[in-house]
Amino acid sequence: MASGMIKKLLIANRGEIALRVIRTARALGIQTVAVYSQADAMMPHVAAADDARPIGPAEAAQSYLNSSAIIQAALAAGADAIHPGYGFLSENADFAAAVSSAGLNFIGPPAQVLAAAGDKVGARQLAQRVGVPVVPGTETADLATARNFAALTGYPIMIKAAAGGGGRGIRVVAAEAELGPALETAAREAQAAFNDGRLFLERYLEAPRHIEVQIVGDRYGRVVAMGERECSLQRRHQKIIEESPSAGITAAMRGAIIEAAVALASAVGYRNAGTVEFLVDGDNFYFLEINARLQVEHPVTELRFDCDLVAHQLSVAAGDPVREPPAPRGHAIECRIYAEDARNDFRPAAGPVLYLQIPAGPGIRVDTFLAPGIEIGTHYDGLLAKLIAYGHDRDEARRRTAAALDEFMLTGVTHTAAFLRGVVASERFARAELSTRFIEQFVRQWRAPEDSLNAAAVLAAVAQNAAAAAVSRPADRRSRSPWETLGSINFWSRS
Repeated sequence: MASGMIKKLLIANRGEIALRVIRTARALGIQTVAVYSQADAMMPHVAAADDARPIGPAEAAQSYLNSSAIIQAALAAGADAIHPGYGFLSENADFAAAVSSAGLNFIGPPAQVLAAAGDKVGARQLAQRVGVPVVPGTETADLATARNFAALTGYPIMIKAAAGGGGRGIRVVAAEAELGPALETAAREAQAAFNDGRLFLERYLEAPRHIEVQIVGDRYGRVVAMGERECSLQRRHQKIIEESPSAGITAAMRGAIIEAAVALASAVGYRNAGTVEFLVDGDNFYFLEINARLQVEHPVTELRFDCDLVAHQLSVAAGDPVREPPAPRGHAIECRIYAEDARNDFRPAAGPVLYLQIPAGPGIRVDTFLAPGIEIGTHYDGLLAKLIAYGHDRDEARRRTAAALDEFMLTGVTHTAAFLRGVVASERFARAELSTRFIEQFVRQWRAPEDSLNAAAVLAAVAQNAAAAAVSRPADRRSRSPWETLGSINFWSRS
């Protein structure tokens, strides 16, 4: 790293991504500070860090979205940098500015870039100036504007939050009677999630593909692209399966999309890691948004490019020039396992982790915060684990994904692993016949497998894990290896 090398890093996030950042920081010799709400005091990321600081009650608005509490925690701990992870404050320009004003290094784009790139409306305007096509839409979404736009384009139309991501603040409106309530609901949801209730409108594309390009930029004006990811499989506009490369676009379109992504990122002066996202509709592609942060699905790029994107983030933030990526190889697929009931409209689930079996083997990586004995609540996003499989080609990656999902076992919390396994094993997925409507259509004909677990065996395993948890949780959180709570998770196996 350059002379601005980071010595102590606070991770302003929780769960899986906090552990992910801690792991890379430790490998680089950087000390780490975790933050936690009252609900997260016993979570593994708290034990894994060198230091940990409480930041408030369970409600995100009073803890993980409380920028002043996070900055005060960093200063009190002697940290010199803050990594925001993804979600929460990761794309908040005011937070990035406050971090810098406090004399700390923000691991992400500077505030002015976040303001330009992280704002969906501003990014649309930028794309139009650069000459990249955008989905027809408006830059505001009051009721009168929405009615006029729908009269011109016809229904359905899409309402979208100007800030944030993760599928929040998005509504598809099929008829005028739905318009007013949908605008109110989307604005309320966006305000709660991002502290920004602004909305805009786009024409609704019936069944596009969702393609994104991983970019990394440095302070010297250079931007490199690290391939594209297929992110079409979504439920409620939230990605659940991603892969790289996309099997559904031509080489010519791939080149054009990557060229457009670099042009957009260069135009905004992009720094650090992020993605430029597009919708592909037939032979056309349209700019969607810039996600000015590390993405949940970054591991598929890491496996194909044999790199560590968090290490790239820290290096660029320390002042190093961005490095030319190696040539990609193989294929990688990520499945997000959520605490949800796929049989009941993906209803959120909660409960204790009673028994856990993490898959391993050639080409398998699992990023998770799960550990026996912890309690899964409903205060935060329901992502439990990311299961990533690498193969020499798509079919090998797909087969490894299905086998690993079979091996994944979690009792105490309803989760989506069996549903994901059904998707990956389906003929449509095997043929790469993907679109943003895939999950909506697949779930109608999916039948949950019969529970084949032996009840006595599960109870015995639960008792065994409860006993193990009771003797392995000393009073001093830092008196043991920080990775003891993670079990035998295989993060980086690729063959």
